[in-house]
Amino acid sequence: MPMTALSRRTFLAMSATLPWAFRSAASATTIPVGLELYSVRDSLKQDPDGTLRVVAKMGYQVVEFYAPYFEWTETEAKQTRKLLDDLGMRCYSTHNDADYFNAKNIDRARDYNLILGSKYVVLAWSDPKTGVDGWKAIADTLNSAADTLAPSGLKTGYHNHQAEFTGAPGTRPIEILAKNTKPSVMLQLDVGTCVEAGADPVAWIRANPGRIRSIHCKEWSRDPGKGYKVLFGEGVADWKGIFQAAESVGGVEYYLIEQEGSRFPELETAQKCLQSFRATHG
Repeated sequence: MPMTALSRRTFLAMSATLPWAFRSAASATTIPVGLELYSVRDSLKQDPDGTLRVVAKMGYQVVEFYAPYFEWTETEAKQTRKLLDDLGMRCYSTHNDADYFNAKNIDRARDYNLILGSKYVVLAWSDPKTGVDGWKAIADTLNSAADTLAPSGLKTGYHNHQAEFTGAPGTRPIEILAKNTKPSVMLQLDVGTCVEAGADPVAWIRANPGRIRSIHCKEWSRDPGKGYKVLFGEGVADWKGIFQAAESVGGVEYYLIEQEGSRFPELETAQKCLQSFRATHG
């Protein structure tokens, strides 16, 4: 899968401006930092190989593929894994639609995640439910998938949006999911949507020790004209507190930067966010 002219120009331009010292700093971190590839979805669609090369050059150590990976051929999955290995990057998790967890599709999801070297098959989204039973049904789906995937060494995970953090304390959907899923089910915290819902991500991490094994480092601004379209560090999230809680009690294994978009092009946004992440995390 050759690079397109656009991606080649982008790659060369970014290579010229990115200091190698930054790459070295990325390699030295204890907890790897990655990119949820939805952040560069347009570039990824145009040229998947070229995009991965640029992302690796920036210093990202991990990537998280999202739903379209499921439509690859097995050959494409194996080629992608080889490229990741050649670039020194890992895929620790994938984002999956709900129907990837059903009996018809879960074997395919398992096989592709094993090829990619994943550890977690994450349910990326659930339509908001109107009652406790609806959320318990989601928990049952995660538990059932966990049982199916366990013999292969894979685990399931759940990625929150705003709806899961709404409601009275003790009855919020995210609490129902945490209480009714196996401890092996990762609670992948999306910081931006948690904060927008008015919840405290630090308190949530501390309330669920060992289960916040990955975090989507997404920002949110109270400015209605900006919302999620701000760079890492430009919003309201308490990143110092989040990092401290995640690394002391949360059990975080890797961080993932995610962007809905910004005032900059996709790849430039990803680069700027990683630079800001490094400056904040240390």
